[in-house]
Amino acid sequence: MNALGIDIGGSGIKGAPVNLVSGELLEERYRVETPQPATPEAVAIAVDELVRHFNWKGKIGCGFPAAMKYGVVQTASNIDKSWIGTNANELFSKKTGQSVVVLNDADAAGMAEIKMGAGKDVKGTVLMITIGTGIGTALFSEGKLMPNTEFGHLRMGKMIAEAYASGAVRKNEELSWSDWAKRFNEYLLYIEFLLWPDLIILGGGLSKKHDKFLHYFTAKTKVVPAHFMNNAGIIGAAMSV
Repeated sequence: MNALGIDIGGSGIKGAPVNLVSGELLEERYRVETPQPATPEAVAIAVDELVRHFNWKGKIGCGFPAAMKYGVVQTASNIDKSWIGTNANELFSKKTGQSVVVLNDADAAGMAEIKMGAGKDVKGTVLMITIGTGIGTALFSEGKLMPNTEFGHLRMGKMIAEAYASGAVRKNEELSWSDWAKRFNEYLLYIEFLLWPDLIILGGGLSKKHDKFLHYFTAKTKVVPAHFMNNAGIIGAAMSV
């Protein structure tokens, strides 16, 4: 069985058809820029462009950068505020003419890693952290998801974590890998103290460059890159249908 997985981020929207048995991408992933401003109608048009690119007919899973409840957007940190209260399931389904299921993007990435990736068969508490425009999180206990954790919005002094240590912050402030890693390590130690996880998995855009920063981290918890790297969100989204 196959499904189309779509991962909506603050800077890009990417997707590909996914084999739900193996997690394999069946075609090269396609990416479009996230429109600015990222209003519901503008993002829906971009999603439809991606669906048309693959000439896709069938089920679609979509990871979205917000807390979600029953397909309705609850928050808007890296998208337009007009999304709050929007039924994304209905909007994308109507725009594409296909059945679309929308969930939190970090939750989607975490599902891929728990079922087929770095978190497979790991007992206890597993935390997935996606590092990109913002910081997303997905928390699992004995393989079961606790949705919409949004630990990227924890306060660190006068700032929220993603405003202090996201991938976008590293780029915008032109931080060296070591300087950025020191910031992110502060975040890891804080969240380790709060949750005491058994494993932390790092995904998102920066995961493919883990060799540049992983060795700076001092958390006692084992920290590993996502098996599916930045494709975890696409794969997990497809699995949600």
